[in-house]
Amino acid sequence: MKLKQIPNLVYADADGNIFDSPALWMSGRSGNDFVSLSPDDFIELPEGSDLYHLEGRRPIGFEKETGEPKVFKEGFAVGAQMAPAHTMFYIAAYEKEKDAPTLPLFAYTAVGWLDGKFYVPAVRIDKDIRQEPAGFDRQMIERNVAEMLKEFPGNRLLEHIGNNCALTYNCPAARNHFMHRWEAPVPTSPACNSNCIGCISFQPTTETIPSTQDRLTFKPTPQEIIEYGIPHLQNAPTPVLSFGQGCEGEPLLMWEVIRDAIKEIRSKTNKGSININSNGSMPNAVEELCKAGLNSIRVSLNSVRENIYNAYYLPNNYKFDALKESIKVIRKHNGWASINYFVFPGVTDEVEEYEALRKFIRETDLTMIQWRNFNIDPDWYLRKIKYTPSEKVIGVKKMLELIHEEFPHIMFGYFNPPMNIIKEKLIQKSQAL
Repeated sequence: MKLKQIPNLVYADADGNIFDSPALWMSGRSGNDFVSLSPDDFIELPEGSDLYHLEGRRPIGFEKETGEPKVFKEGFAVGAQMAPAHTMFYIAAYEKEKDAPTLPLFAYTAVGWLDGKFYVPAVRIDKDIRQEPAGFDRQMIERNVAEMLKEFPGNRLLEHIGNNCALTYNCPAARNHFMHRWEAPVPTSPACNSNCIGCISFQPTTETIPSTQDRLTFKPTPQEIIEYGIPHLQNAPTPVLSFGQGCEGEPLLMWEVIRDAIKEIRSKTNKGSININSNGSMPNAVEELCKAGLNSIRVSLNSVRENIYNAYYLPNNYKFDALKESIKVIRKHNGWASINYFVFPGVTDEVEEYEALRKFIRETDLTMIQWRNFNIDPDWYLRKIKYTPSEKVIGVKKMLELIHEEFPHIMFGYFNPPMNIIKEKLIQKSQAL
């Protein structure tokens, strides 16, 4: 149901209790600017989302009587970490106090309150239900972790994904594996050739924020991957086996191990899709993996502009053009190529970024954009990359519309698609050209 008015500003007290201010409309943030919103921007806060009290930050709204902006001093700002499958249009708007701490590595969508419900300026970008919170069964997961570890004793990969990822961190992909369905994660690399400022598995001791999960500490063998992967591809509905996860470094650094595992897996089953989530830094390795049976790649980036990419990723021994080459390689093999596009309103939707994305799509023959919210403190990010957002912004919502209009064959989403969807979309793409 579309709203007819803007939701009220919400705020938190020092204990994290959340209230609304009936005298103020909420606002949103784009880049460094706070902006007024439209009723058409909103959806209900998705089930499974989390609300965060933003310490040391005062929310900004608009007075209903005068329309004037106001910093609300009686409480602290609130941001929403939306459930997966949703893309934000605006960040939470606030005025930062001098001693405010750096925020943890989450995405902070603007959120308001109206008629007994929370609302966010956002869209559901993917209809897939694979990470719906209500769909997980903790008892089944615990039982299946124990059974699989008993079946494959000594398999360090299974132990890591079961006890660490599924049962400790509640990783949705890991939990899905132990419910024998859909996409299963395969972390392989303890090392990385990027030094991402907002890395979720490693933060230097000089930073005040913790990584959100522990990084893999060993190198799995092909056999450990095979024992884990074959049963999933053979038995799960619409199965995807995905190398490259948040709890590791860069999987392409382990390409020989992954290649050998894929070859053996594909000698036993041709079911499902084998995917790699990567920084795309090693196109020659991608070529070898495609020859072994890799079906898809998802390349993560914060921007398709090289200067902004480099300022965040701080790459070691590779150039931005390598990302494009990796995508071209998998498309040459008629594979599926996605980008994991970190959405940061005010930067992602700048005119310069929009034009760069159009060029990137044409150059690479990209097949999918996964519009994922950027898990990072907004001020910290902009300061770290020494970037001042432009005033030429078209808005995330409008950018989605424009890209879809010009490139209707590009699939929008949040998750790596299974093989049946890949085949269907590639056929549609070939027929449209």
